[in-house]
This record gives sequence, structure tokens and C-alpha cells, in this order.
Amino acid sequence: MPVNPTIQFYLNQFQNQLSTTYDQLDPFELRRQENAMMTRFQHKEHVHDVEERVIVLPDRSLPIRIYRSSRTLAPALVYYHGGGYVTGSLDTHDAICRTIANEADCTVISVDYRLAPEHKFPTAVYDSYEALIWIADHASELQIDAERLAVGGDSAGGTLATVSALMAIERGRPLAMHQLLFYPVTGTEENLPLSLIDYANGYLLDEGLIRWFRQQYFHDESELMHPYASPIFSKHLGELPPTTLLTAEYDPLRDLGRAYANKLISLGVPVTYQNYDGLIHGFVNYYTYVPEARRAVKEAAHTLRTAFMKKTRP
Repeated sequence: MPVNPTIQFYLNQFQNQLSTTYDQLDPFELRRQENAMMTRFQHKEHVHDVEERVIVLPDRSLPIRIYRSSRTLAPALVYYHGGGYVTGSLDTHDAICRTIANEADCTVISVDYRLAPEHKFPTAVYDSYEALIWIADHASELQIDAERLAVGGDSAGGTLATVSALMAIERGRPLAMHQLLFYPVTGTEENLPLSLIDYANGYLLDEGLIRWFRQQYFHDESELMHPYASPIFSKHLGELPPTTLLTAEYDPLRDLGRAYANKLISLGVPVTYQNYDGLIHGFVNYYTYVPEARRAVKEAAHTLRTAFMKKTRP
């Protein structure tokens, strides 16, 4: 099917406004523009409570935002926003966190990890992992059920979520009982997946922008092979918890997500995988005005809710 017409309109506007080449793109200006645009059009659902906090880690502090769907002790999703490790914030993903909290009937804790190019790989990885550990260690204080703790995120945030779960396993603390991953950047064992060829241009996240994000985040291309950058190369994939993984038809990273899902399945990990027709990379940011994207988000949240209700952990 063709690209969703509402998303196509947005793509046309984006192409008309893009007046610079990627080698001239200023990461700080892009961050400012995306924050302004993505916060302007959000429809924010009411949740029971929203709390701003700052967690203190060994050598730095990180902001988090807590969304509670009720007063009672609840399961929790630790959420990492997307943005190519360069853009995104607690504010850009405020709406999606509210919706997941309501639809999954859980507490969502959004982590504001540090961004590139100021903080290159693997800074975001360790911020994400250590925030997960802090949250688990302070479960009682946060009024969450440490036995029902999940990780999730979109795009680069999906990568940080699954890598955080893997790091906990490596260190003998398998904290996550579920993963909720929207089109994560998981690396590839293939030379060049078909989706990276078919959708290299014209679908918001294009070949040039992917290359630009990598230049901002990594010190050099060799780091792409590290399991903390491309988790498909991790030796601990078979120990990951049940996973919900969503991809989009017109996403150059679609086949990477599908390959990651298939790899987990081959290693015995229960996976709920769904590819959504007509959608593009980043669709969680359009879900408030694109019904098809909203359906995808709600279906994913309901899968998470079911996982929480089972009250099991690997």
C-alpha cells in the first residue's frame, strides 16, 4: 500500500523545508527545530500523575520523568526516546509515554540520557543502563513493582533499551521481563538489507541522514560492530526476555528490525513481531494525528499490558 496520506503530506513539507546538505547540518539547530516541532503538535492524554526527578549516578545526574496511571504499586516500563542519539528529549516523547502508561496500565519512566555530538558512543549506553539499575534499586521509593520491570524505546531508544537489558544480563542482573521496541537500530549480519536500498531516499530517515547521525555519535565506523551499538552481535541474545518489536513498511531500517526479531526467535526468545503497512520510521511521533500509527502504538501497549498481567520474569 502507499505511504499514509497524512504522513506523505508531512514528508512533502519536510523536503520543501530542507534547505541544507547534511554536511552543513548543525546538530544543535536540528535538535532545537525538532523539539519545537514535535512538542507543538502533540495531543497529551491525561494520566494520574507526572513527576519530574533527577537521579544521581556515580559521576553525573540525569533527569527522568515518571508517568503513573494509578495510585497503586504498578509494573513499570523504562522508556528511552529516539532521535539518532542526537535529538529527542523528555518533551518530544511526552505524549507517547502518557499513552503507553494509560493503555498498558503501568508506570512509564522516561530517561533523558546524554546526547551526541557532545557525548559520543558509548555515553548514551551507560547512561541508559545505569539509569535502569538505579530505577530497579529504587523500586520501592518509586512505587513500582521490581518484579514487573520492562524496557522500551523507539529507534535509537529501542537500541538503548535492548542493550540495557543485555548489559544487565551480562552483569548477572536480568532485570527486564519484557522488551517493547519500536523500529530499533539493531545492526545487520547481511551486507546490505533490501529496505536500506528500496527506501534510501524520500522517507524522512534517508541514507544521508543515517550517515550523518553515525558521524555525530560514533568516533569511527569500527564502533558499529560493537554489540552495544549493534546488539544483534551480542552473545546473550538468547537470554533476553519476551519481546514486542514493531517495524514500518517504508523504513530503511525495517529489515534490520525483522532480522533482529528472527534472530531472537531462532534462539528461543518469544517475540511478537508486526510490520505496519503505510507507515515510516518515526511513526510513534505521528500517532496523535495518524490513526494507523495510533493503532500500532495501542496494540503494542496492549501486548505489554498482557505481559505485565502474567507476572512472570525469565
